[in-house]
Amino acid sequence: MTNTSVKNRALKGACALLLIAGGMASASATELLNSSYDVSRELFAALNPPFEQQWAQQNNGDKLVIKQSHAGSSKQALAILQGLKADVVTYNQITDVQILHDRGDLVAANWQSRLPNNSSPFYSTMAFLVRKGNPKNIHGWDDLTRDNVKLVFPNPKTSGNGRYTYLGAWGAFNLADNRNVAQTREKMARLIGNVEVFDTGGRGATTTFVDRGLGDVLITFESEANNIRDQYGADKYEVIIPPVDILAEFPVAWVDKNVARNGTEKAAKAYLNYLWSPEAQKIITRFSYRVYDKQVMEQAKGQFPPTQLFNVEDQFGGWPEVMKTHFETGGELDKLIAQGHP
Repeated sequence: MTNTSVKNRALKGACALLLIAGGMASASATELLNSSYDVSRELFAALNPPFEQQWAQQNNGDKLVIKQSHAGSSKQALAILQGLKADVVTYNQITDVQILHDRGDLVAANWQSRLPNNSSPFYSTMAFLVRKGNPKNIHGWDDLTRDNVKLVFPNPKTSGNGRYTYLGAWGAFNLADNRNVAQTREKMARLIGNVEVFDTGGRGATTTFVDRGLGDVLITFESEANNIRDQYGADKYEVIIPPVDILAEFPVAWVDKNVARNGTEKAAKAYLNYLWSPEAQKIITRFSYRVYDKQVMEQAKGQFPPTQLFNVEDQFGGWPEVMKTHFETGGELDKLIAQGHP
């Protein structure tokens, strides 16, 4: 065989390998990693497939795979600061997104103004899940301060779910007591003293209440409480929405530095914008989250009991003040735990 023939065969072989590699590259999927809070698994398991299909239709068959990471939202934010290459975050508290800018410059300073509703596509409030028949006669926050009531909710130090529970109770007491802080502290000490288990996240608290059978009341997001009742049976649990409650926003953002590094900016932005679409908003209400689309909410209004919602800014002055006053080491929460929690 001549040298020319050998060279030609080698060249053909190299070309074939390049074609195979090119085919493999074109067949590989774009991947997004969504870092989310603890009890959102089922929600995004329903939201992701329709968007993956929509993306392929709008992008010449380009395959998109959305992967999920779940834990308490503060733990998730810490994981990103420590190197988790999440493309988007879908959290249950503004501070857990803001910290990605403040401590790592991973998210742009204007992240809240880049999408509608302060970058929150849906919202919720806190609910009390009680056992069938409501044996402890629980209706409002004051009922949770009685000596014979045992509570389960996540630790506010590690969970946005837990922080909203704490702030929901404090805000409701404060409104009822005409902003008498001493009376509010007294009620909060009794409430904290009634906590049987502080789990690190919302799903852990659900396991404690449902599987371990501890506590008389699980305090969690309205969406999670309804999910538990639907999953385990309306013959076992009831959901109580207190007459005064806190507005819980669910902020989302693409992680600027990560999407630039991963080459996923277009997909990440499209994915988050999809959450405001009528299709996505309808899916979201199926999981008992409240949405901003008025037509969708009108269709689903029977799912959501009326309640007077207050927000963090009006009651507490904003999240930076909340974090400093209540949740820093030595803050109000630590003092209340020292007073009332075993």
